[in-house]
Amino acid sequence: MAVATVNLRAVTSWVGIARLFAVVLSCVAFSLVASTGEYKSPYGTWCMFTWCFCFTVTLLVLVLELLELYSALPISWDDFTSAFSMLAALMVFTTSVVYPSTSIGSPCSSHCAQKAVATTASCLCFLAYALEVGLTRAKPGDISSFLSTVPGLLKVFEVYVACLIFSLLDSYASEAGLQWCVAVYSICFIITFLIIIFTIGRCLAYIPCPLEKMLVGYNALALVMYITATVLWPLYSFKDTKRPNPCNSECAWNKHLGVTFLTIFNLIAYLVDLIYSTRMVFIRTPS
Repeated sequence: MAVATVNLRAVTSWVGIARLFAVVLSCVAFSLVASTGEYKSPYGTWCMFTWCFCFTVTLLVLVLELLELYSALPISWDDFTSAFSMLAALMVFTTSVVYPSTSIGSPCSSHCAQKAVATTASCLCFLAYALEVGLTRAKPGDISSFLSTVPGLLKVFEVYVACLIFSLLDSYASEAGLQWCVAVYSICFIITFLIIIFTIGRCLAYIPCPLEKMLVGYNALALVMYITATVLWPLYSFKDTKRPNPCNSECAWNKHLGVTFLTIFNLIAYLVDLIYSTRMVFIRTPS
C-alpha cells in the first residue's frame, strides 16, 4: 500500500516550475475563452478541450509527484510523463495557431481583449510544455526511458500528425491510390500507437524477439510506405482539379493540401526516427 509523503522538489525543480506555469496558463486560456461564450464551433470546442485536458492531466501529474503516489501505478511513469509533455506541447501549439485564426476576426468584433490574452496565454503554455520536453529529454546514451529519447518523442509526434490527417480526410473512396494512402496512415498510426502504449504499460519486455532491431525494421517499412503516400496523395487528390474560389477552411481542396503537408511532415519524422534508431541499435559509443 502506497504511503503519501510530500516531495517539494515536484514543484520547486525546473520541471515542476514548468508544469506549474503550464497549469496556470492553460487555466487562464480556457477561463477567458469560456467567459466570452464564443467557443461552440468545432474549432472552438477543440481548443477548449485541449486547454482543459492539458490542465487536468498536468495538475494530476503534479499532485501524484508531490505526494509520491505515482510509484503505485502499474506504468512506466517517466515514459508516461515524457509522452504526455510532448503530446501537450503539440496540442497546445496547434491550438495557439487555430484559435486566433478562427475566432479573432479582422477586425475583431467582440471580446477582443479576452481573446488576445487567451491566445498569448496559450502560446506561453506551449513554451512551458516545450521547456518540460527539453528538460526531461534523455541524454545521449541513456535509454532507460524510451519515450524521453528522440525516437520515443518522434513516436508521439507521428501519432499526433496522423490524428490531424484523419481529421482532414473526407473523400478518398473514388481512387485506389487514395485508399492506399489512408491504409498507410492507419497502419502506421496503429502500430506506432501500440508501441507507445506498450512502452508506458511495460509490456515490450514480453515480446519474444530482438525489440530494438524490430523497431528499426518497422521504421524502415513505415518510411517506405510514407514515401508512396507522399507521391500518391497529391497525385490523385489534385489530378484534373483546380482550387475553387472561394475556398474556406471546409473546402475539400484545402483539406487535401493540409493532408499533403502533414504527410510530408510524418515522412520526415519517420526518416529522422529511422536514423536515430539505427544509431542507437547498431552504432555503439565506446565506453
